[in-house]
Amino acid sequence: MNYKKNIMNPKSKGPYLPISILFSVCFVLFSFVASAQVKSAIDSTSVKIGQQITYTVSVETDSTNLVVFPEGQTFNPLEVIDSYDVDTLKNKDKFNLIKKYGLTQFDSGSYTIPRQKILIGDKTFFTDSLQVEVRNVVIDTTKQGLYDIKPIIEVEKPASNWWKYVLIALVIIGAVAFLIYWFIWRKKPLTEEEEIALLPPYDRAKLALKKLDESHYLENDEIKDYYSELTFIIRKYLDEKVYDRALESTTDELISRLKLLKEGNQVDLSQEDIKNLESILKRADLVKFAKSAVDVELAKLDRNTIDVEIDHVKEALPEPTEEEKLLDEQYRAEQERKKKRNKIILTVAISLFLLTATFVGFGIKYGFGYVKDTIVGHESKELLEGEWVTSDYGVPPVTISTPKVLKRTTPELPEQLAQQIELTQFTYGSLIDRFYVVVTTTKLKNLGQNQGQENKIDLQKALDNSLKVLEQAGAQNIVTKSEKFTTPNGAEGLKVFGTLDMPVQNTDRYETANYAILGFTTGSVIQQISLTWKQNDTYADEMVERILNSVELKKSEE
Repeated sequence: MNYKKNIMNPKSKGPYLPISILFSVCFVLFSFVASAQVKSAIDSTSVKIGQQITYTVSVETDSTNLVVFPEGQTFNPLEVIDSYDVDTLKNKDKFNLIKKYGLTQFDSGSYTIPRQKILIGDKTFFTDSLQVEVRNVVIDTTKQGLYDIKPIIEVEKPASNWWKYVLIALVIIGAVAFLIYWFIWRKKPLTEEEEIALLPPYDRAKLALKKLDESHYLENDEIKDYYSELTFIIRKYLDEKVYDRALESTTDELISRLKLLKEGNQVDLSQEDIKNLESILKRADLVKFAKSAVDVELAKLDRNTIDVEIDHVKEALPEPTEEEKLLDEQYRAEQERKKKRNKIILTVAISLFLLTATFVGFGIKYGFGYVKDTIVGHESKELLEGEWVTSDYGVPPVTISTPKVLKRTTPELPEQLAQQIELTQFTYGSLIDRFYVVVTTTKLKNLGQNQGQENKIDLQKALDNSLKVLEQAGAQNIVTKSEKFTTPNGAEGLKVFGTLDMPVQNTDRYETANYAILGFTTGSVIQQISLTWKQNDTYADEMVERILNSVELKKSEE
């Protein structure tokens, strides 16, 4: 069998030397030659139920001696509720070590605090046993009456709050979606400038002339501004429909271009139209740059001439061909696709940013692994955060809290073994699962009948057999440590724990796992709690700690 045994200190995380070897070393190193005095006392010999008793141990010895005070539940039937630090007082060449314990008892009666073992160097000393009286709390029934015990009331199981988290998530998602729609996808009402920009060039030019009529340039003798606006209207229209550099060209350049277009039969403008445009543009140049004075009526006449010339230019332009119309339609469709693509890119970018920011924020607060497991899902995490069940299993009952209810299983036993033991077993999962719990109660039928005397169960041997079962199930490289284990209600047993390699189902690989086996004996009964879980699974580690802290054993009613 491939496993090791190490004797462990219950409060340490590694192996330590057996006490006899440790004291032998101390004997060689410190050459223990001195006498020691041990005294014990309690602050009260009569207390009420639940009241604390202070138990004091005083040791006077040399400074070179190693002193080991009792630890754990060695004061039974009283319970240790606190163990105080050791006080040290120097008296000449000796030291006086004072250790105090807080004890209590929740049942009335007369109790004897047993002798406590004190190790000083390589010698053992015992304190005196002490008697304690625990009194009931007297109730004055003349002032307060006694009532019958209230009947059991069924309490409805509180509803889970999962819907609140779902509602909050939906509200946040809805708010983000609304903001994205409102600022990105919603068809916003167009401003007046945007509506004008969508008009064809001819309609825009006509509308601009109307707005020029509504202005007060002429009334305020702002002739320069009036002509600047008027020439911009005609230049803008020509820029869009005839010559794409009309806005930046001089008057002479523009007129020359119009004449060339006419000669090339690209624009069917008359000589009179070109002459009218040249006259108005040159007059405007004189007004703008030479500060020439122009009569208001002449300005109005020029405005009407421009209005007519816009119509003539429109009539002079050739009708667009079907190919040009198709190209224009394709251009508009392409522009719409670009706008839609930009909206999609912006929406995805904002969504990714919000998701990343949320993940980072929760990751910083709760840990990135926890957030990832919450989003993706983790079997052990779901078990840890689910509703746990506390129940009794077997006779005598083993009380334990587990993520799920343990189910009764009936293992097949050889006929000869079935005649010797009575076995009940409750399990969750299996050895190849991420998490496995089994509670086993074994009753020996023929214990004590051999040679007419009672035999004592070897608990260590029983736990060794459990390790053999793991080995038969395929476990390899079993590393074993052991220590004493005490349940919260004071039951003492043995804990065997360590690591092992379990085969991965349907593969040739092995996976390292942790295991822990608790063993207890009561008369002819062996009670075992076995757990195996995958290594480096922090959620499983928390579950195991919670399970071990919940174990309680009750006495048999036989």
